[in-house]
Amino acid sequence: MREADVMVVGGGPAGVSAAIEAAKSGLSVTLCEQRPALGGAIHRQPAEGAAPIAVLPSLRGRWQALSAELSASSVDVRTRRAFVGIDSTGAVLIEDRAAGKVEVCRPRALILSCGAVERVRPRPGWHLPGVAAAGGLQVMLKEGRVPEGRILLAGSGPLLLALAAQMTAAGNPPVAVIEEGDPVSRPLAAFRLLAHPSILADMAALMMPVLLRRVVWRRGTRLTEITRSGDMLTACLSASNGREERIEVDRIGLHDGLRPNDFGLPTNDAAAGLVILRAGDVREVLGAHAAEADGAEAGREAAARLAGRAPRSGRSRIRRLRSLQTSLSRLFAPVHDAPILGDCPDETVICRCENRTIGHLKAQMSGPDAVSARELRLNGRFGMGACQGRFCTEWTLSLMSELRPAAAPASIAEMGACRWPLRPVPLSSLAKAGMSGDTGIRERKLPAEAIET
Repeated sequence: MREADVMVVGGGPAGVSAAIEAAKSGLSVTLCEQRPALGGAIHRQPAEGAAPIAVLPSLRGRWQALSAELSASSVDVRTRRAFVGIDSTGAVLIEDRAAGKVEVCRPRALILSCGAVERVRPRPGWHLPGVAAAGGLQVMLKEGRVPEGRILLAGSGPLLLALAAQMTAAGNPPVAVIEEGDPVSRPLAAFRLLAHPSILADMAALMMPVLLRRVVWRRGTRLTEITRSGDMLTACLSASNGREERIEVDRIGLHDGLRPNDFGLPTNDAAAGLVILRAGDVREVLGAHAAEADGAEAGREAAARLAGRAPRSGRSRIRRLRSLQTSLSRLFAPVHDAPILGDCPDETVICRCENRTIGHLKAQMSGPDAVSARELRLNGRFGMGACQGRFCTEWTLSLMSELRPAAAPASIAEMGACRWPLRPVPLSSLAKAGMSGDTGIRERKLPAEAIET
């Protein structure tokens, strides 16, 4: 890969905007995206021959405009490139998935726009076949594959309604949407949305298909357990008024919000003279419009810092969109006050990679001596599987806080999980690291942390 002044990781709205703005300053820019096509989670492109699904009114035309501007720019777009991390010398490691090797690059600035990660809270039975993240079902739809069978959506947040509307438009509406919050009972939070007119059209677009098809929308209700009998799943529901209900379905989609996809990223944004910036949802989850604005700001800031100028702050629009996200969070906040994990039975799986349960965690913490988060990771195998703790660490630390509030760790860093590289890499790819004709680097020896497991 030819060296560039600026490397942007992530081909969603934040990454594309950052690349465009950096290129406007006359810098050479390389944009890396791990998937075969740009778009990110929000603007994911359908598979060849598949019809695109309907998008929210406020997003119509945005991707077309960004794509046209990107095509007219000098940005070098590289797909099927996954960001691995940064080595001890400040070199950026990129896995070329098609070639099966790690490329070693030395840009002057790196902009990380890796997006958000879906949060799925552990529940009894959440690891069973047929249970998936709601975002995974949405990906299927966006790629042109309609999930089949009777499907239940459960958790909290507007994504559940968005997916329900998309499934309805695709011809297979969900059996029910189980929402832990109760937006209807919070008129004040809904009133605050009037300050953001664009969201009103989006909310109407989400609600109308669901209402017209009379999809069941249970509010103030929690999915407490999932059991399997034969080919069917049974969802056990508990409402805030004490009502219990069971629904039998083929598949279940779970969603408990989003968080920045920054797991494993060191807290400092500097490495051997390399300027490192974060943009979009990897910095703060505020939605597609904020991601696009934040990416453009990151591109301008990279150009200013490389030119030796002080960057100008231009995030006033992002502050307004932060206010919108705050209002939405209040609107969909769960109504249950019970502990999130403490009420789950001990056999509930909390770390799916290593099949570690809440009972395993409690047993390790039951001794007279305090157990550190790092000991829990190394001795208890929590966060030591293929995902390296990306999905279970949050809930492991939450349960530790419920069990022993005084001894709970303050951050995931205390589990020893924040280090380069960012993601697991095949040893065969690492063995070929740096063997690129464009870079002139031959048989580069990577530091030890690049192959830590």
